Amino acid sequence: MQKRTVQRGRPPGTVRYEAKPALAFGIAVRTFRLELGGAQEELTALAGVERSHMGKIERGEHSPSLALVLRIATALEISGTELMAATERNLGSAPKS
Repeated sequence: MQKRTVQRGRPPGTVRYEAKPALAFGIAVRTFRLELGGAQEELTALAGVERSHMGKIERGEHSPSLALVLRIATALEISGTELMAATERNLGSAPKS
């Protein structure tokens, strides 16, 4: 029996970005930010993210890494669990793409 070689990276044809979860996450971030009464610029400064990138996250155009999700949650003064729970709730109401 031959030893199988392990290929690095994603399988061909797969992508990291998925629109529906990204949009649900963006809605959650924007909702928490507006509840705090903070501007996007404040959130970006606290989370250490470029404003244009945060705008894309809030619009669901980018999927942040786990580390960035946790930094955003900290900047919003909530736990990562709360942010992800809100994202899951939004998944049912996010438009399909």
